[in-house]
Amino acid sequence: MWLLSLMLPGLLLTSNACGPNEEPVETEEAAASPNPDPDHTSDPHPASGRALVVYFSCTNTTKSIADRIVEATDAATWRIEPEVAYTSEDLNYNNSSSRANREQNDPSVRPAVKGKCENLADYDVVFLGCPIWWGEAPKIIFTFLEGHDFTGKTIVPFCTSHSSGVGSSVTDLHRLATGAEWKQGRRFGGNESKETIENWVESMNLNFNNDTNTGVFDLSKGMNGTAPTVKLSSGYDMPIVGLGTYSLHGATCVNSVKSALAAGFRKFDTASIYANEKEVGQGVRESGVPREEIFVATKLYPNQYSNPEAAIDECLRKLDIGYIDLMLLHHPGTNDVKAYKAMEKYVAAGKIRSIGLSCYYVKEINEFLPNVNIKPVLVQNEIHPYYQDTEVMEHLHDLGIVVEAWYPLGGRGRQKELLSDPVLSEIAAEHNKSVVQVILRWHLQRGVVAIPGSSNPDHIRENISVFDFSLTDGEMAWVAALDRNEKHDWY
Repeated sequence: MWLLSLMLPGLLLTSNACGPNEEPVETEEAAASPNPDPDHTSDPHPASGRALVVYFSCTNTTKSIADRIVEATDAATWRIEPEVAYTSEDLNYNNSSSRANREQNDPSVRPAVKGKCENLADYDVVFLGCPIWWGEAPKIIFTFLEGHDFTGKTIVPFCTSHSSGVGSSVTDLHRLATGAEWKQGRRFGGNESKETIENWVESMNLNFNNDTNTGVFDLSKGMNGTAPTVKLSSGYDMPIVGLGTYSLHGATCVNSVKSALAAGFRKFDTASIYANEKEVGQGVRESGVPREEIFVATKLYPNQYSNPEAAIDECLRKLDIGYIDLMLLHHPGTNDVKAYKAMEKYVAAGKIRSIGLSCYYVKEINEFLPNVNIKPVLVQNEIHPYYQDTEVMEHLHDLGIVVEAWYPLGGRGRQKELLSDPVLSEIAAEHNKSVVQVILRWHLQRGVVAIPGSSNPDHIRENISVFDFSLTDGEMAWVAALDRNEKHDWY
């Protein structure tokens, strides 16, 4: 996850360069030229984490905020320096022909920047900060964004001013870094306290250390009855084994959720089209397990994409568990981008924590990502030993997206044959395990989350008892050889 902090700390304010009363005058005194860090180099200053603070500053107001972010995150820093430094007259707010005025009024202007942040790919989180110039980010920020690739990164913007809010100065930048996840921006005064900065950073639940174990799970942390977790790019932890509820309804569904929770499950998968969100929510509420320990995912169906806000509100009402941990689009369809952007708004409001997709493959995901602001944390596809989806899985992992199998045991039309496969049966006998347990273990060792469904308490316990054995490299290769590239469903 990338945290892009582009800070513009030093805009000269002698002539109200950031607009009347937009920047604390006492911290933005006029200067003849920028005051860059004396040890600035073309590469970011190192730090132990994977966060980077990039900033532009003339008089060091934004730099002071950047420094406090560095203290709070142990981030590296990279300062944006213009090829031609800004003078006091360049930033004269009252002079309509001043350099800054001309730049802000010309959409095509891109002030040249010294050097390039060559090590940008080494960082997962980038803070993007700047003073507000005439209600917008300075054009040198446009230069920087257009000169680097932020695909799969998280950008957390902030600005410095005395009174002006972030406003559209942040959202106007989104188009310059498509494929990045943009967090909501925030304005700070030049003398903001360290405590305020730390509380702000903490509130975003960011992942600074590249511990989004997207495609390699630490299975040593699991025990039968307790599945380990994967850290999503949103910063939240999700169990890597869950209960699928596709065919569960009524009291059977409620009791299955309760049985699963008693057996140690903490992840549940439902969907609007399953018509069982109410029962899943009831099982969660009546289980006695604290809500914050449970991870619930649901999905919007394509016939809901045209009015997504109403559909999301309906999901929240039916589940009745306070918030949704993960919401997916069930599969591609008309208005899918519109529906996803509605989910982004609910993330900002705190009603949904993470969002993702289902049934999106290489072409679909590549076309989808540039149109949205928050990178999907997870894609749920049909995956099982007879349809292993390897190319798509590897592509999603490369993008930092978790992969989940919604037919982990073969599903409709494949399960009976798969569970009697002689190769899988031989492996199961070798480990004194069931074929189901071998298949689930195979998914997990490939870095794929599994959500087998069942209403049988014994089978439920069996499905989360896969952490006391492991498949050898040879056994993994035998299962890989079973791939027929045969999908059951068209999507």
